[in-house]
Amino acid sequence: MDHLASASLASLWDEVTGTQPEPALGVVIATLVAALAVVVPRPLWRTARNAITIAHEGGHGLVALLTGRTLVGITLHSDTSGLTLSRGRPHGLGMVLTAVAGYTAPPLLGLGGAALLASGRVTLLLWAATALLLALLVMIRNAYGVLTVVLTGGMFLLASWLAGPQVQAAFAYAAVWFLLLGGVRPAFELQAKRARGGAGDSDADQLARLSHAPAAVWFFLFHAVSLCSLIGGGRWLLGL
Repeated sequence: MDHLASASLASLWDEVTGTQPEPALGVVIATLVAALAVVVPRPLWRTARNAITIAHEGGHGLVALLTGRTLVGITLHSDTSGLTLSRGRPHGLGMVLTAVAGYTAPPLLGLGGAALLASGRVTLLLWAATALLLALLVMIRNAYGVLTVVLTGGMFLLASWLAGPQVQAAFAYAAVWFLLLGGVRPAFELQAKRARGGAGDSDADQLARLSHAPAAVWFFLFHAVSLCSLIGGGRWLLGL
């Protein structure tokens, strides 16, 4: 029995970490167009932005843990805002990195996903995304947040278990394109909101207080990370 269990685990590991054939260029371009159709029009974006918020708050939470802070919990709201609470020193490098992680997490996740897809590891991407969402679910502290994370994780789980290889590849490419493209828009939206006198306690403002560097410096960082991730990840996905 132990031998059979070990063989099954080894087979599953090989299946998850193995490579799959790359989809045709037409499929890759079609998923790019689909992601643009979700990110650009405001009505669709207002709903889809929930997924970017999940990545944003997850980034805060993960870096808080990695820098030795105590993660208290994460809440996600229906207006696509979110809040991550952690305990620890109210200043210092750990707090700065935790604050930086929000707006940089979605594009960097997209870049990492593009690297996996460029190496043909579609299944690994789907399983890794499901595992990250499951880990995040443990820290969600409100009903709406639980609902959005469960629905998002459910889509990845269904794609990885029930869909065929071509559908899995199309879903994975669409998800990564969405992270890359959707990771660009929030920082510009925040900048526009601050210009109108809103969002006075944004991540950029918190970073300005923590570092004594103006918020413009942190907006430059957010834009640089998201745009460079889009360019680099896009080249990988298109095979350039």
